[in-house]
Amino acid sequence: MTKKERVPKRIQEVRIDNPSSPGYALRWINIVDAGRHEINYFKKKFGFADDHLQASISTNIAQRPMVEVKDGYIFIILHFPTFQGEKVVAGEIEFFIGHGYLITLHNNNLKPLNKFFTYCQEHPQELLAFQTESSSTLLYELLSRLIRDTYNILDHNSVNITETEEIIFDGKPKAAAGKILTLRRNIINVRKITKNHATIMQSLQEMKSNLVPRESIQRHYEDLEEHSRQIWDILDMQRELVEALHDTNESLLNNKTNDIMMMLTIFSVLMLPLTLITGIFGMNAKDMPIVNHSNGFWIITGIMLASLLGLLSLFKRNKWL
Repeated sequence: MTKKERVPKRIQEVRIDNPSSPGYALRWINIVDAGRHEINYFKKKFGFADDHLQASISTNIAQRPMVEVKDGYIFIILHFPTFQGEKVVAGEIEFFIGHGYLITLHNNNLKPLNKFFTYCQEHPQELLAFQTESSSTLLYELLSRLIRDTYNILDHNSVNITETEEIIFDGKPKAAAGKILTLRRNIINVRKITKNHATIMQSLQEMKSNLVPRESIQRHYEDLEEHSRQIWDILDMQRELVEALHDTNESLLNNKTNDIMMMLTIFSVLMLPLTLITGIFGMNAKDMPIVNHSNGFWIITGIMLASLLGLLSLFKRNKWL
């Protein structure tokens, strides 16, 4: 008797088995934070290429998406945006797609994937893939949910843009500056992550399946391609809005700074003649006029007040105050 192969604990599997197709079931194998043990298991079980398996180790982060067709399977690397606190970061997924199976390897911060995996376990009969038992259909349903989650991130950005606009026009430009920087960073990150999605979805339209007509596969992935382009258009609009808010906020900050500088300048100009007068009458020179007068203090004070009022009148007449 041959010894049964031990399946690593991190590997989860759901079987989508339509009773109308006896003897056949679609498998979705999901691994979180794959290590050497899981990679060796897949090498023995499926014979995947070494470079694809190495790229799937959780400590190796790919810098770009990719699609490669090998004998018997397709290997894909895709990134999707996800929140880490208030910061948008890239969640990476490696896909192995072959006849009768879909394998996903990822880190644990992709909640839509984990949620959909649980849904497949609990309600497999609700899936489009239950009807077709095709891995290309299951991949489409998974990608559709991941892209839908990207819309949620865009909605979150839109809410923050509205809140930032209100803060700016409430006269709080310093408070708005931090929110604008966060928005700019998140929009840039989402743009980087989703830049090549439309191209990838276009490539996936060429997939073949013995179970699903080519026209059906193409229609599904054309839908994902269109959503990817819509996301890019929304990101462009949000980027323009944030840049406009940034310019508005900078103008308000500059105006506020200019007002402060104007007030300081006016104060300095008002003090200048008073300083000059006190300096002249404080020289204690022989035969200084007014100084030795019995009402000298009040006369000098009157001269200072007259100078001050004269300057204030000049500023007001020229609308500098």
